[in-house]
Amino acid sequence: MTAKEYLRQAYRLNERINSHIEELENLRDLSTRIQGVSYGEHILSPNRPTDAPFTKVLFKIMDYQEKINHEIDTLVDLKAEMEDAIEKLSNVDERLLLRYRYLDNHSWEEIGVLLNASVRTVHRIHSSALQNFSVPD
Repeated sequence: MTAKEYLRQAYRLNERINSHIEELENLRDLSTRIQGVSYGEHILSPNRPTDAPFTKVLFKIMDYQEKINHEIDTLVDLKAEMEDAIEKLSNVDERLLLRYRYLDNHSWEEIGVLLNASVRTVHRIHSSALQNFSVPD
């Protein structure tokens, strides 16, 4: 795995978590909707489920919450590992740049402002930082 692939893992995992949170909100919205009432004849069969229709959604919500919590734990561990690896770089600008880009998800322009450097210089520092970065085993 290259340094860039390793460092991008946190961004991808964060985006996946955000997507799951959005889906969770959709499920929560769905669980609060009232299903229409049927006034027709009710014939109870032994095979017909007797649970309220929204219970399926509630179980899905609980599953999603569990999945999100697991992914958040993974993200926290990954970011701590990445932070330790970034701290091993000797150049302060390279450390800051990798932290801003891969841990804080700043754009190149924002990093330029934070480092008081042009975007071209930011790209040069980034290239150097990736060459000097050692991917943990």
